Amino acid sequence: MKIVTILGARPQFIKASVVSSAFQRAGINEIIIHTGQHFDSLMSDIFFQDLNLPQPQYHLNIHSLNHSAMTGRMMEKIEELLDDKPDWMCVYGDTNSTLAGALVAAKLHIPIAHIEAGLRSFNRQMPEEVNRVVTDHLAQLLFAPTNLAVQCLENEGISQGVHLVGDVMMDAILQYQAKAKQTSDILARHQLSLNEFYLATVHRPSNTDDRVRLSYILDSFTKLDHPVVFPIHPRTQAQIDKMELSHYLAADSIVAIPPVSYLDMLALESACRCIITDSGGIQKEAYIFGRPCFTLRNETEWKETVDIGWNQLVQPENLSKSIANFTRPSECPKLYGNGDAATQITEILLNL
Repeated sequence: MKIVTILGARPQFIKASVVSSAFQRAGINEIIIHTGQHFDSLMSDIFFQDLNLPQPQYHLNIHSLNHSAMTGRMMEKIEELLDDKPDWMCVYGDTNSTLAGALVAAKLHIPIAHIEAGLRSFNRQMPEEVNRVVTDHLAQLLFAPTNLAVQCLENEGISQGVHLVGDVMMDAILQYQAKAKQTSDILARHQLSLNEFYLATVHRPSNTDDRVRLSYILDSFTKLDHPVVFPIHPRTQAQIDKMELSHYLAADSIVAIPPVSYLDMLALESACRCIITDSGGIQKEAYIFGRPCFTLRNETEWKETVDIGWNQLVQPENLSKSIANFTRPSECPKLYGNGDAATQITEILLNL
């Protein structure tokens, strides 16, 4: 069996590390195409090194363009590489790379396997939401991480080819948590103690492209009762510099650092007091680690974490009050499977 996998962004590298490993064990011939959507060494190369992800056979180096131009150029380059058609095109999540791979495969009549299918924020203003919906409606195999994702697909008339396998991020955390504990020194480097700091990430355009909104977020970090460790996405850093908001980062309460490796991120997530984010994946990781999460958005594709009480959607001006008034839920049931999603995905592909 020959599978072409499209990758382009940090979360996809993490997910692919466990799935590609399962493919290798099963003898599947996988060709990895890296679109280059995340190109910074701290957002890309370090993940291939830390997670033993096979180096991509092709690197398209497409980045820093608007959505249409980026997706179009990715489609053009991907199609050029598919003269020898694979048995499957494998795509992850909801990025422009995901959409480009799915559209090319559909036009070339290559069946699509979508890992992390069925997620919905119900906000079509988010490019990721459009990418998810289109990819799900093109895919022949839809690997859903949760019961809610399966239900969302059913509500859109998609039931054929849907498999509830759990979340491959659960696989990754179980696989790499021990390694992170053994090898990461990020807590010592920044003199961080267990439960004595908050962890924050901000990267979505809705938060970074509006100067007033971004200033509210940064100002809210300065008003919390514990230091905020803030690994800054390159795009967010560029916006902070452009909007002349760097003075917030000089506050004693903000520990501003460059993007961190996945292993360092696991170490931070497992040791922090709570997590403040606009990232979908980090909301889920917060839940898996049993850390309260405060999401700087109006909606989330991980609604089950909100329903169960571990995640709250907040506005920056309410962040301090929301954290102070948080009541820890009594239960944290498994929502994302048992850590065998990659194995299930591989077996389903082979059985077909």
